Amino acid sequence: MQTIHPVLRYEDAHAAIDFLEAAFGGRRVQVHEDDGGTIVHAELRLAGGVLLISSTGAGNPVFDQGAGRSVVYVALDDVDALHERARDAGAEILMAPADQDYGSRDFAARDPEGNIWSFGTYRPAESS
Repeated sequence: MQTIHPVLRYEDAHAAIDFLEAAFGGRRVQVHEDDGGTIVHAELRLAGGVLLISSTGAGNPVFDQGAGRSVVYVALDDVDALHERARDAGAEILMAPADQDYGSRDFAARDPEGNIWSFGTYRPAESS
């Protein structure tokens, strides 16, 4: 069995985790810091998956491409409720909930460090 876990880097990983919990309903599983308090590895459960998060400059430089350069798609059932939660938590909404031609209901938001989060009812793995 194989699984995919997005790895996201943030300038302020502590604030990012707080935002992802408040806006998108994430739940921190574990957080590991170095002696200076920099997050070197964190796991955040979100919509049945797990994100790996760390601060920029922490850990393996091969994987550290800076902050705010990712797009993450999350499949879920209640797009409208999450949109309201994200909006209320201060997420920058890039696209309000809308029905798509391919049968999905989607919305998109940007987190405080520039990563784009797209949420929808379309589940790619279930369509093939």
